[in-house]
Amino acid sequence: MSDAAIHIRSYRPMDHRECRALWGELAELDRKVLGDPGIGGSDPGAAFEEYLTRLDLSGMWVAEDSEQGVVGLIGLVLDAGAAPGAASGAAVRGMSGVVEPVIVADRVRGQGVGRSLLDHVAAQARQRGMRRLSIAPSPRNGGALHTLHEAGYQRLAAVTLTLNLGPADESDSEELDLHGLTFRY
Repeated sequence: MSDAAIHIRSYRPMDHRECRALWGELAELDRKVLGDPGIGGSDPGAAFEEYLTRLDLSGMWVAEDSEQGVVGLIGLVLDAGAAPGAASGAAVRGMSGVVEPVIVADRVRGQGVGRSLLDHVAAQARQRGMRRLSIAPSPRNGGALHTLHEAGYQRLAAVTLTLNLGPADESDSEELDLHGLTFRY
């Protein structure tokens, strides 16, 4: 696939079937990366239907390949916590956004589709006057972390910690030191 073959455009209702399938691919990837076969339930693409109903959804774009059709999806969600009144339709200027989701079809991963989507959503956020974007990848998804870092997402904005109340999780094999503390992920 050449860069010229990829076109980023707004999501259209006719993209529904392909984007729902991409959402299912994302759930499958999360199942593998996180070691949890229950992610997404029995119909992993069904969560796409719920996503489409979000009131804070500012935009959705697809990466379309001239030969393979829709091969990627990205969304921009308003970060209502960053500016009071956002949910009531207040002006977006100065607000923050959350990039959610970023999905690239497995068959084209590593070919620059994700980076093209990230660049596009950043440009859209700038046009909307947003002052920052955030994204919350899994710390276990090294490929996504590398792509995001290269795209400029280099600041840690938050850390979410989890207390495991069940049996020991064998998949927590990686460690990260932060401020002299060791965390597993």
